[in-house]
Parts: sequence; structure tokens; C-alpha cells
Amino acid sequence: MTTNTAITPFTIAIDQADLDDLQSRLARTRLPQSAPGDDWDYGTPNHYLSEMVDLWRDGFDWRAVESTMNAFDHFRTDIDGQTVHFLHVQSPVADATPLLLIHSYPGSFADFLDMIGPLTDPEAHGGKASDAFSVVIPSIPGFGFSTPLADRGWTMRRVAETFDKLMRRLGYDSYGAHGSDAGAMIARELGLISPPGFLGLHVLQLFSFPSGDPAEFADFGPDEYAALEHMQWFQSVGGYNAINSSRPQTVAVGIADSPVGQLAWNELFNSFGNGTSLVTREQILMQVSLYWFTNTAAAAGRYHFEEAHADAEPAINNAPTGVAVFADDFKSIRSLAQRDNSNIVHWSNFAEGGHYASMERPDDVVADLRVFFAALPK
Repeated sequence: MTTNTAITPFTIAIDQADLDDLQSRLARTRLPQSAPGDDWDYGTPNHYLSEMVDLWRDGFDWRAVESTMNAFDHFRTDIDGQTVHFLHVQSPVADATPLLLIHSYPGSFADFLDMIGPLTDPEAHGGKASDAFSVVIPSIPGFGFSTPLADRGWTMRRVAETFDKLMRRLGYDSYGAHGSDAGAMIARELGLISPPGFLGLHVLQLFSFPSGDPAEFADFGPDEYAALEHMQWFQSVGGYNAINSSRPQTVAVGIADSPVGQLAWNELFNSFGNGTSLVTREQILMQVSLYWFTNTAAAAGRYHFEEAHADAEPAINNAPTGVAVFADDFKSIRSLAQRDNSNIVHWSNFAEGGHYASMERPDDVVADLRVFFAALPK
């Protein structure tokens, strides 16, 4: 048996017929009956969808987005039978730190487009040569152009193992990782695996929850209780987790057949309509279009199912860990995070930004990455 380890250049080029089909479907949009008040209380409202459909049809240029994406070097390779798509942008600085950037759900590699230049060429963006990173930005298997999903059983642990193999294939014996949402969980799995040369992980969330032990609340103050309230709100509106954990294929039928269904399903970009999101409408349409053209709603949603059925035992992450908490994102609670992660060496808080800070506040994320990795032993 031979193993295909070839790395092949890749260019994003959506067929014109697919763009025409999208326009045709958008022109025939049928929205549901409006909920009373047509606000965000019941979910994505009609007034928002109508405005976004108009923008998608008449004010959004996919070819321009495609050109922006193709300004960076894309590749695909086969790892254990799975096609993996990735961007690989090497720094002009010879000893730049290799950095794996892992995207969110329902995001994509496009989460990081505005961070690539400052990370790889810091001197051109107000930094020092010592701040430089060479970045690898893969599409999680089943997302974007890492398709089709080859088989079942794609947990966050398996993705972490696949991405470690990718970094080794690219010649990196040592590297760090950064992620948000799904990317944060995959980065933490890398910390648990602790492959040789792994420098550490920088994340926007550590998903540590109360265990039920009253002693965990002993030192809680107003900030911690506010964070608990935010967790409860997040869970109250995050019904997609439960649906994807049980019937991902069922809900994906409607999303895969309707671009506006995909748009509505991706309401997390709007922070469930709570008015705090800084993600622009053009950024939302970029992400939603990518899901639509690659028809990846079902494969992306199955990660919730696989995690819910993985029966993984809790484990302590001992790798050097940095956390950047943004004001309108999931509120990681430091004492709970330290219970599950023994080596948190960096913690910062930002007064503006949310779940998609890499798109909302990319300069802040870049700056925090520089601080975290500069302090780690190489």
C-alpha cells in the first residue's frame, strides 16, 4: 500500500453556473410568516433576512471575495484518506514562529484573512521582525474545501491529530496553535496530545463549566457571576448544538437546499441578534457563501454529533496556554479554566469584540498572539 503525501496548489474558482443558481434561488426566496414583532426573540427575523438577500443579490461581489482569498497560497493534500485544504503563508523572516490557525463554527479559513499580513510581515504592520509567524490555516475536514468528509468519527481529537500530521508534512518540527470556538477546542486537544515540539496554544475561549461542587463558587465575585449568567444565556439561545448533536442530517436538508436557510442558520455571526456583534454584513455573506458553494452544512454540523457520542474522559491540558477574552464573547471563568488547564501562562481581557474577534478585532488578536508566543521558550 502506498501513501499519497503530495501537496497540490489549489485555486478557488466557483463555477459561474453556481453563482447563477444562487442568484436564481435568492430571487425566489420565500420567507416564513413573521413572528410577532419580527425581532430576534424567536430567531433570525424576516426584516434582517430581506435586507441581507437584497445585499447578497445586488451588493455582494463573490468574485472580488474570491480574488482576496486567492491572494494567498492555497493547497490540498491527502492525510489518511482525507482531503485537507489549507493556506500556507510563509514569513519573509527566516526564523518566524510556525503558527497553526484553526477556524470557528460556523466560520472557515476566511476567519483569519485580515490577520495574515500582520502575522507574517509584522514590520509592514507596526511590529518587529521578532514578532513574525509563518501561518498554516487549514479547513477543518468537512468544512470548505476539505471535502468530502471521508468517513465517520471526526472528533476534535481526530482533527488535532490530522493537523499535527499536516504541520509535520510541511516540515515544521515545532509550532504553536491558535483558535476560536471549534478551533479553540481543537487547539486544546493539541495541548492534550502534546506532540513533540508543540509550543503551546492561544485561544479565545476555554469551555470550562461548573462541575456541581459548591466549593468552586467560594471565591466568585461579580465578574464570575456575570460570566455564569452569560453562559446561561448562551445555552438558552444555542439550540443548534442540540439539533446538530442529535439530527444533523435532518436539519442540513433545508440548509443545503436554501441559501437563505443557510444565512438564517448562521445567526451566531450576529451573536443571536443581541446587538453586540461587530461582524460586518459583507463578512457574514462571505462566510455563508462559502458554506453554500461547498455544500458543507451537513458535514460541519456532524461534529456536534460526534463529540456528543465520543464518550471522551475529561483530561487536564498541561501545555502552555494563553487566553484572550473578548467582552461580548463566551465568558471563560479563570478559576474553572485553571481546574482543567494546569499551565495558563497568559490571560487578557478586551473591552470590545465578540465570538469572531479575528474578524471583528483582528489587530487585538494579532497583538495578543505576539505577546503570548514571545514569552514562551522556543
